[in-house]
Amino acid sequence: MKRLTQLAAGAVLCCTLAGYLESAHQARECNAPCEQFHINSNASSPLRAVILTPPNGCTTRMSNGFTLPDPTCTPGAINPTLNADVLRNPAFRTCCVRNNATTEQQKASTYDWYHITHPTHNTGQSQTSELDHLVSLELGGADTLDNIWPQCGPPEVALGDRYFKQKDMVENYLAAQVKAGSIDLGDAQEGIANDWTQYLEAAKAHFHRSGGDK
Repeated sequence: MKRLTQLAAGAVLCCTLAGYLESAHQARECNAPCEQFHINSNASSPLRAVILTPPNGCTTRMSNGFTLPDPTCTPGAINPTLNADVLRNPAFRTCCVRNNATTEQQKASTYDWYHITHPTHNTGQSQTSELDHLVSLELGGADTLDNIWPQCGPPEVALGDRYFKQKDMVENYLAAQVKAGSIDLGDAQEGIANDWTQYLEAAKAHFHRSGGDK
């Protein structure tokens, strides 16, 4: 029994060490170009103060036929070190800040907040949900739980028409507008946090004209 315990402990240590080394390798691989920006990946300034974990749970709401998060749970938050100059720099990558302030496991806890069953086989054409940054990292959003919510469905439509894919298009549109100087970064952050659907038609028109990738 003692030998089995030692082997089990060794296996756990090995797996833990392997995971640490993999994470460290990924961090080195990503952080090499990130150091020039002097980013604090843990920095967060919520757009509204909330209690986490929400004591009464969270409920999504609808706008223009799409879901929005509960503002008492997910008000949105920004990383003040991700300023417009950083975001406009072509060398910047969101991996500079992703999964540093919160882990994937911590992010997944928001499913429980919203009383949503954790999806299985949630990849490719079978993807029905995304743990979404309300203010996207491309727009200087924080990687903290007050900026993350499970955006789901609907499963009966094509993947590109699901809510989270439509919001991705809005995020790409707003990021392009900020980089071009057409929209103020602060306005884009407040706007997408309040109601991302208000930009959907403009985003569709933009990508239709440009023929670019949504």
